[in-house]
Amino acid sequence: MGRKWNNIKEKKASKDANTSRIYAKFGREIYVAAKQGEPDPESNQALKVVLERAKTYNVPKAIIDRAIEKAKGGSEENYDNLRYEGFGPNGSMVIVDALTNNVNRTASDVRAAFGKNGGNMGVSGSVAYMFDPTAVIGVEGKDEEETLELLMEADVDVRDILEEEDSVIVYADPDQFHAVQKAFNDAGITEFTVAEQTMLAQNDVTLPEDAQAQFEKMIDALEDLEDVQQVYHNVDLG
Repeated sequence: MGRKWNNIKEKKASKDANTSRIYAKFGREIYVAAKQGEPDPESNQALKVVLERAKTYNVPKAIIDRAIEKAKGGSEENYDNLRYEGFGPNGSMVIVDALTNNVNRTASDVRAAFGKNGGNMGVSGSVAYMFDPTAVIGVEGKDEEETLELLMEADVDVRDILEEEDSVIVYADPDQFHAVQKAFNDAGITEFTVAEQTMLAQNDVTLPEDAQAQFEKMIDALEDLEDVQQVYHNVDLG
């Protein structure tokens, strides 16, 4: 099941390192989560999840505080959660999650990113059935056996536990996200290398070299869009 999560996160962080794009995306997501519930992560689970993710990407506290204060201030700025599904080269599958204040603009931009890079948008449900909503949580300082014992003692059910480089990665149902975190917290572990609610492909595919280059270009184009928060796919990029 492993998708080399630390490598993926490091690649995304490196790609975004010279811009403030990743911080802007988190700022928007934090604002929306805080506005839709209480602006306190202890009573707003959606906000808590976003903040845990933000920590693993080293989002500055100033960005987080500004987004929460904006929500507290009663800003009238509203965003819609949208999901697009589509296909890339050689039948590869892609899911795009967006937060937007202009649905027509976002749909047009996403469609163009697909179309200009050998892909096409599909209808709702055309791709998502091949992905599983999954909580992915990673920590350092534990191996697979220790982690399994820790989670069993806490009576937490997970799908899989894998060692990936210097981390152990836990894959679980989304509703077990906080239970897994709490089990680690109770064991004295409060820092996570990965803390994601994601969509995992049931089967990865490998593309020929030329198709993979085109696919990566398409993914980059989608991730570059201001309104796009997350892009999931079923391609093994090595």
